[in-house]
Amino acid sequence: MELESIPGVGAKTAEALAELEDPEAALAAGDVAELASAPGIEPGRAAHIARGAIRAEHDDPGGFCATDRAREIYRELLEAVQARAVTDYATRRLETFYPSRRRSRIEEAREVTAAALDRDPNEAVREALDGVEPVAEPGDVRVRERCLATVDAERYSRARESFPELSVELVEDARGLAELARGYATVVALDERFAGVDVEGDVRVRPDAFDAPVEIVPERPLAFFSHNRDRLRAAIGVHRESDLEPPCDLDDLEAGLERLESDGTVAGDDELDRLERALDDLDAAVDAAESLATDRLKEAIAERDVTIEGSDLLSLVERGAGADSLLSRELGDEYDAAVAAARERLIADLDLADDEAELARRAFPDEPTVPVTREDEVVARLRESLRTAMDRRASKRKQELASDLADLRADAETLVRQALELDVELAIARFAADYDCTMPEFVWGGEATDAGAEAGADAEGDAPDVDIEGGRSPLLDEPPERIDPVDYAIDGVRLLSGVNSGGKTSTLDLVASVVVLAHMGLPVPADRVRLRRFDGLHYHAKTQGTLDAGAFEATVRGFADLATGNDGGLVLVDELESITEPGASAKIIAGILEALAERDATAVFVSHLADEIRETAGYDVPVDGIEAVGLVDGELEVNRSPVPDHLARSTPELIVEKLATEAAAGSDGETGASADGGADTFYERLLTKFE
Repeated sequence: MELESIPGVGAKTAEALAELEDPEAALAAGDVAELASAPGIEPGRAAHIARGAIRAEHDDPGGFCATDRAREIYRELLEAVQARAVTDYATRRLETFYPSRRRSRIEEAREVTAAALDRDPNEAVREALDGVEPVAEPGDVRVRERCLATVDAERYSRARESFPELSVELVEDARGLAELARGYATVVALDERFAGVDVEGDVRVRPDAFDAPVEIVPERPLAFFSHNRDRLRAAIGVHRESDLEPPCDLDDLEAGLERLESDGTVAGDDELDRLERALDDLDAAVDAAESLATDRLKEAIAERDVTIEGSDLLSLVERGAGADSLLSRELGDEYDAAVAAARERLIADLDLADDEAELARRAFPDEPTVPVTREDEVVARLRESLRTAMDRRASKRKQELASDLADLRADAETLVRQALELDVELAIARFAADYDCTMPEFVWGGEATDAGAEAGADAEGDAPDVDIEGGRSPLLDEPPERIDPVDYAIDGVRLLSGVNSGGKTSTLDLVASVVVLAHMGLPVPADRVRLRRFDGLHYHAKTQGTLDAGAFEATVRGFADLATGNDGGLVLVDELESITEPGASAKIIAGILEALAERDATAVFVSHLADEIRETAGYDVPVDGIEAVGLVDGELEVNRSPVPDHLARSTPELIVEKLATEAAAGSDGETGASADGGADTFYERLLTKFE
């Protein structure tokens, strides 16, 4: 796929997407998270790009929602589904669902929905999803205690590109290698010529380094797993709480993560922990041991009475001996005991191994001194020995753990992606459950999408263009269980009449919602829906007040394009008569209906001027009515389902009818009934005006 062929993708965006490992696969999968990992691509932009790629794949020109109100309804419906997602990924991923006129795209989305409706949106899975995020690459990983060395300039360039985490050095010979070994804990020589060369320090000859990156830089896979440790643990939890089939053994992955610290170091290694503690505590332990020896020696001196004979003193002076010689002669045993205690204290405090203990004993000299002083050179060698042992141990454990985890990386990424996609499906499933949705049956070319639906002549010609049974508008500000179900079948171009506040606009919203959701490939809030595929939705909302001349002209132009075009869309119009005076409105609406009917369009016009429009129109315009049953305690009681081919009575007519009935029955206490033309006659006269 040419990246710049995707709608909305220019040269700069294509260049950013090209830096992904497999941009085509990410686009084909609608992987918003992967697309958002490209430089400069924000999640919202990534969703837009993914949607554009889907359109390009299905040759979909877009623009199904052709009016502001249609687009508002799409956004409201999308937000209702998104509100049931847990992860940010699912919220963005759901934006790749859009109403399409292409059968291939609708069926593709329906496959996702069908899988979603088989899911169980239980609370345990929802809680587990709370910590799942797309995996991310760690920041720059730098390893400073290890370097690569080579004598070859070409190999040097290749090493710098292949191992950006390490320093790479050019050397001329073994002497250069030895110099590097004095500055780095480990030097990896890339040239075969260094095999067998005896160099002091940790020097490893690995001409196969390029084929074994995990062994050379175990920090690379470890950094990935440590950076994504919480995400992976959350994804493991999702798989355990759901019916997802994991791509790897969850126990093995979890065990590997338990062995890893958040900073990428290895956890749970007692020997490595011992070496780290010994190195950290070395200075303090030496100080403590030194103080112990000095204190004990001072105590021994204080407790002894040392007498020096004159001849002995003269002998010491003649030999040029000092107090140390006297101390050695008189308190040698006490000094040895004090130093022995200091050595054992140092070994115990640092928990040193046998070879380390041997070196530690030399930290205090055998020759007596007061105070007892350490051998700094020995302490430095002990420090270096501990550091080398720690580095080697850490490197070995890193390599072991990295080797175990590196092979799990692809599965780990799949594990997280499956959990995130599950959230997408569960959001759809929750929406379907909350509104008691069903999958709509599409009819195209004489075949319904539902295998059990009848096809043939009925599907092609006799069936309504939209047939809704038990529909519940998701746009109403009411809990789903309190919404009155509506049945409505639409065929051709129709008028919808009804009392004020009877639900005409809500019915249009229901029809629009069902059509938009169906063309998104999502379930619809109804007991049953059957419809044909439309090329678009033209929903014109009620205008607030009459329009000025310019706005009126623009509105009429818009309907001219609609009435004379070839768009096989659904047209919904709410009280177009409000744009100007009623007489003119009826004529304009009648003309629009005639034009739409001539091209076999599907349309519903809500109007209070049904009689005037029918009188003006050049054909018998079908009128459906939302009928009020009556007035109960001053409130309308309405049958929300439109009655086919029925002109509904208006609210004023119902009120006048109620007054006439009460007057005729003598229930009006103030006026009462009278034979010579009282209130009952007045109300009856008004009532005849509605006939």
